[in-house]
Amino acid sequence: MITWIKQMRAAFGTSFLWLVCLIYFTQGFRSFVWTAVSYQLKDILKLSPSASQFVVSIAFFPWSIKPFYGILSDCIPIRGRKRVPYLVIATTLSLVPWLIMGLKASIRSSRVPLTIVLTVQNLGSAMADVVIDAMIAEAVRLERASFAGDLQSISWSAMAFGGICGSLLGGYTLANLPMDMIFLLFSVLPTIQLLSCGLVKEAPLGSGTLLDHVDSRSSNNLGNYVVNGNATTSSDSDGPLQKLERVETSKGGTSRRRKRSRKNKKEKAIIKEPEIQHKSFIMRCFLSIKSAIFSLCRAFRQPIILRPMAWFFFAHVTVPNLSTVMFYYQTEFLHLEPSFLGTVRVVGWFGLMLGTFIYSRYLKHMKLRRILMWAHVGLAIMSLFDLVLVSRLNVQYGIPDKVMVLWGSALSDVISQLKMMPFLIISGQLCPPGIEGTLFALFMSVNNLGNTLSSFVGAGLASILNISSNSFDNLLLGISIQVICTFVPVGFLFLIPKEATGLSA
Repeated sequence: MITWIKQMRAAFGTSFLWLVCLIYFTQGFRSFVWTAVSYQLKDILKLSPSASQFVVSIAFFPWSIKPFYGILSDCIPIRGRKRVPYLVIATTLSLVPWLIMGLKASIRSSRVPLTIVLTVQNLGSAMADVVIDAMIAEAVRLERASFAGDLQSISWSAMAFGGICGSLLGGYTLANLPMDMIFLLFSVLPTIQLLSCGLVKEAPLGSGTLLDHVDSRSSNNLGNYVVNGNATTSSDSDGPLQKLERVETSKGGTSRRRKRSRKNKKEKAIIKEPEIQHKSFIMRCFLSIKSAIFSLCRAFRQPIILRPMAWFFFAHVTVPNLSTVMFYYQTEFLHLEPSFLGTVRVVGWFGLMLGTFIYSRYLKHMKLRRILMWAHVGLAIMSLFDLVLVSRLNVQYGIPDKVMVLWGSALSDVISQLKMMPFLIISGQLCPPGIEGTLFALFMSVNNLGNTLSSFVGAGLASILNISSNSFDNLLLGISIQVICTFVPVGFLFLIPKEATGLSA
């Protein structure tokens, strides 16, 4: 173990490993503060379940446009660097909203300002997630490629550990600390992350970077350039300064005038040089962004990529997400304590890890169509736990509500991970060389957008059924609709490659 740690430190550096672990730990630890956000929307703003889910869906939309952050950092370097400056910006965006909500009661107690602040916070978190993924991808290239699996294991372990810690502490702090203090406490982690960005040194862009590989033919159309420190022009060699010199010479001007003309020419060229460089940089960035978008669209339009991604998107959108409604039911009707709900989330994290183990150990040789079919059947069965809970059948048979919630959550997370693993596997296998990072971010955005739209559909269903904090009469009907909808994506599994397994697509 000690030898392995020394090898990782020698390969990547202590500061880089610390930053990776810290960012992923913070991502997992977000459950600490988002538990408080859920109660803020329910208890302070007095929002209905559908309104609360609508706010959360909007706030999480920045996770659906992750490729934008990747293209931005790839194509527009800041002071010659593509990663650390954007990580600083992202961390600042994720830090400031928590400070605002902790210090300004008027912001966290008003629906629209709170939605805006939460959206900005998710924008920063999503951007940081993309940038650190890109930094990891760059770090494991060439001679350090053998450590790729180890670095990914460290990052996922850090996120799982953060999720467990955040879930355990979230419920406890909510019962013992005021809401503003919880927001301020969480802001400590982004603050440490912001300071840690300065520990990682990023080399300025040089030859071999994305900007340096822009088609030279496009560069020929940029106009003026700076060559070896001197300004030159791309076409007209007889510019205004040369014309001025010829006029003065033809008039029999003295050599002093010619020297003055040459001096003025040199000074004007020097003054013009930064402007030339600035225009050239903007044009090169534009061409890079255009090339990246076109490459991304061409790859995504391929049927072998578009069809599976369409299924995963469709599988989310067609199933209403009623998680926020169930949260209201568990707290308002069943009166479950925040500490217990934190424990449920901890069990959920262990369920995710168990699902990963089961897939890797027993299911990776199975056809993806079969895995996904049984995953949806399992999710439908798990929804029956909610049906039993809401219909109160468990009370008739002497089964406590906490047992139903705990086991239902754990098993649902196991099955959800069994569905998520094929998505991750097939996404990695379908990425063509050269744009792996950005295309994978696009795949994740498709998945996140599907989740967001599923939440909107769930919020709309709750609103149509008039489910509120004080009325859960139609919740049983809502869950029944959810169970039926869970089987709809099974009919479209033909979009998944027939022979694809966890080992080959």
